Amino acid sequence: MFKRILTNKLVNMKLCKEKKNLKVILVPYPAQGHVTPMLKLASVFINGGLITEAVLVTPEFIHNRIISSVDHESKNKIRCMSIPDGLEKDAPRDFFAIENAMENFMPAHLEKLIGNIVDEDDDGRVVCVVVDLVASWAIQVAERCGLPVAGFWPAMLATYRLIAAIPDMVQAGYISNDTGCPQQLEKAHSLPNQPMLSTEDLPWLIGTPSARKSRFNFWTRTLERSRKLRWLLVNSFPEEFIDIKQQYHLDRSHHQPLVYLIGPQSHQQAMTKNPTFWEEDMSCIEWLDKQKPKSVVYISFGSWVSPIGDAKIKSLAMALETLGLNFIWVLGLAWREGLPKGFLERVTKSSKGKVVSWAPQMKVLRHEAVGCFFTHCGWNSTMEAIECRKKLLCWPVAGDQFVNCAYIVKIWKIGVRINGFGQKDVEEGLKRVMIEEKGELNIRLMKLHKRTMEEDARSRIMENLTAFVDDLNNKVATSEQNQTKRVKDVQYLS
Repeated sequence: MFKRILTNKLVNMKLCKEKKNLKVILVPYPAQGHVTPMLKLASVFINGGLITEAVLVTPEFIHNRIISSVDHESKNKIRCMSIPDGLEKDAPRDFFAIENAMENFMPAHLEKLIGNIVDEDDDGRVVCVVVDLVASWAIQVAERCGLPVAGFWPAMLATYRLIAAIPDMVQAGYISNDTGCPQQLEKAHSLPNQPMLSTEDLPWLIGTPSARKSRFNFWTRTLERSRKLRWLLVNSFPEEFIDIKQQYHLDRSHHQPLVYLIGPQSHQQAMTKNPTFWEEDMSCIEWLDKQKPKSVVYISFGSWVSPIGDAKIKSLAMALETLGLNFIWVLGLAWREGLPKGFLERVTKSSKGKVVSWAPQMKVLRHEAVGCFFTHCGWNSTMEAIECRKKLLCWPVAGDQFVNCAYIVKIWKIGVRINGFGQKDVEEGLKRVMIEEKGELNIRLMKLHKRTMEEDARSRIMENLTAFVDDLNNKVATSEQNQTKRVKDVQYLS
């Protein structure tokens, strides 16, 4: 019986080699800033001829929002499939609710779905599962299914290196081994292979002490799972920190994955529309058409952050009115209670500004009327600003945004961070970006754009993806050869 099962496995392997429909399954973390680059990665795989079909797996509440982004023609090559998350339809899907669903409910459903995809009778073969490391639970599922797994990091390599340095920071006494909280009073530290960062900038230091501990445990678990991987695809470019050459060759002797820099994905030609979870207010573009070049401040703090608070909203509104700047401000209905009385009516009547619930961000940033992007420093927003050559005014709110901001301001020097969120702080920051330092910022922005977005950068992305696929094929071939040897050994023994 055992001999027959192993012989059947060998036959299946031989058949797989002859199949031409190569599939990759992609599992993003269920948030806008993670789904978007994963979909673009699927397009690059297919457009480059590296695979023939990509299957994107998301929870149902995400699937229902993005399925319309994939047109009929693309659906033959990029297939969106869903699994339940176990949460009630109207239940809040915050970080901790999603974490609980990912760890305790979704694995069994993903395992069943992968099994169904593998068993499809379409002359196809699943060659790899690409897992967003922030959804590291899916690594174990793919391994149980016997499939090769590659990690995907949707942000800077620097932020992954910061997570990977947790053991070093604990050993050096920077942070607590139990909670990840800073252990030293002084704020300025030169963390491993980073610009001058403080332990206060670490991505898990958000919310209450209990929340911080839970987030630290999340990242240590993510690190432990990612160290088992052979490959890590990173949505960034070489030499982020230009003072550290070849920084992306991580040390394999410490169980670190092979890193392939395949970004930024923001400028890649996609086979789908840019997926958006909310309806975009297209009247922004018509309003921009009436404005002077480089006269508008675009303000958006992303899709995955809590409201910045009534006091900050009021300060920003008053600063905009005092300076008389034109602006587009992405501000959800729930956030608007902090606006000064009569603010919306005044800016609408004067045509000085436009407040919308959600904007077509890339169309806005590409518009010649926009001169500055006031941002939370999310990685996708940062890369889109560089692609569209827009200066940045920075107010990081959570997670990796503090690291991104440090690079924007201290390393690349293409933006300014406001020192606080009082009215005077905001006014000073806006004046620096829009008036006082705009020439110097623009020069450095053009240089960074050339290095990260032009033809050489595109060629490098395809070279790195091809190198990844070649190594994947070699690894699979070696595994199959070893399996063949084991089958022969068993036959001899029997």
